[in-house]
Amino acid sequence: MNTDHVTTPFGPATTAEETVEGVDLSAKKAIVTGASSGIGVETARALAKAGTDVTLAVRDTAEGEKVAADIVTSTGNAHVHVAFLDLSARDSIDAFVASWRGPLDILVDNAGIMATPERRTAEGWELQFATNHLGHFALTAGLHDALAAAGHARVVVVSSVGHVNGDIIWDDINFENHPYDEWKAYSQSKTANILFAVEAAKRWADDGITVNALNPGRIWTTGLSRHMSAPPASFDPESSDGVTVKNIAQGAATSTLLAASPLVEGVTGQYFEDCQPAAPHTPGLRRGFAAYAVDPDAAARLWQVSVDMIGNARRPESV
Repeated sequence: MNTDHVTTPFGPATTAEETVEGVDLSAKKAIVTGASSGIGVETARALAKAGTDVTLAVRDTAEGEKVAADIVTSTGNAHVHVAFLDLSARDSIDAFVASWRGPLDILVDNAGIMATPERRTAEGWELQFATNHLGHFALTAGLHDALAAAGHARVVVVSSVGHVNGDIIWDDINFENHPYDEWKAYSQSKTANILFAVEAAKRWADDGITVNALNPGRIWTTGLSRHMSAPPASFDPESSDGVTVKNIAQGAATSTLLAASPLVEGVTGQYFEDCQPAAPHTPGLRRGFAAYAVDPDAAARLWQVSVDMIGNARRPESV
């Protein structure tokens, strides 16, 4: 993963709006998944402030409408829309894709769940892998033609430093034979996010589509951590393990950088953190990318596994 040619003036304290300051996105259309809470809201807000026509793809459309109204008020951009999307349900993804009209310039695969109790989709898939990876895989692949039609489209995949805790469990992705472990399930889903970016970047290069993954940092004030214990009352923003603790606006900055900044024009197949290309992971630190997460053979393997899972999975009786 060669990132020597990429530099930005931004860092861990940069906010989403700062990454797109002075950038005119008024001719662009964007989709941000999971944009009814957390960093998805601030990602959509920054893109809207830069003039983008933004669709908030969310499960809770009532909350999405509240967020959209707030973004319109705060940015003055009336082109903010809300559409229903449940990434754990294939019918919902299919309907969303079928309803999209015209080119798509920016897709931010932002939605995610973390460390959930053991749950499965109608197909029998483990929920974290199904939502965080397979749902976004199906959505992004389904929107490929719209992205290609835009010319120079960008796909941004929100992963996590949590990927360094574990590779794909290739022989038991759905925990059918292993005891369920919520953190192993989360880690493999975040590794899958990066591998997806690596392979999609390769496959779609001739279509002018760039695909990059990122670690947003640790943000305690989002709903993602609902299944975790509360953070310490005082937490060192630069703790000894190298993790970067951020507020929500800072947590969205790397997403908006990759989605819109001219500084990363043409950059593809890479993994960023703190608005910079990440370095290889050093054991003991909560930073960088694990070698298995950027391995091209593993990326190609995951792509085929994903295609096979989606193509062969059982559907509920009522469908």
